[in-house]
Amino acid sequence: MMMRDHRTSGTLPATSTELSALLTAVRRGRVLTVTGRSQEPRSTLVRDVARRLASNFCDGTAVVSVGREGSVGELVSALGCVPGMPFLPCGTANAASWLAERDMLLVLDDSDRLNPVALDWLRALLAVAPGLRILAAGRQPLAVGQGRVHHL
Repeated sequence: MMMRDHRTSGTLPATSTELSALLTAVRRGRVLTVTGRSQEPRSTLVRDVARRLASNFCDGTAVVSVGREGSVGELVSALGCVPGMPFLPCGTANAASWLAERDMLLVLDDSDRLNPVALDWLRALLAVAPGLRILAAGRQPLAVGQGRVHHL
């Protein structure tokens, strides 16, 4: 079953085999980036993967659209506004400590906007948060260490 032409048929920009492989890669890996030239198919795919995998994580999924600044403060603020996400403690150090205790999938849509300080913060967060998985959507792979890449 093909699911490529999402713009005209309302389906996902991946085959069922690709989707199955993506779901497995997110559950088993720490970081996965979905890349491609067009933002809409990337966003559609990562949001669908997050929806399908929410029950696989004790603390669910948090989908964050990275804003113009791409800063740590912006990420923490956006996480605090995710529906169903408990209130995050103030300050990035407290947020990192809080996130380090979670079993969750963090989805970063439009991850190319993340600035170098935010990327460093995510690297440090991955080092202290064994239950955290990151699924990113961007033109380029998320530069936070070893991670898998799925090209659309």
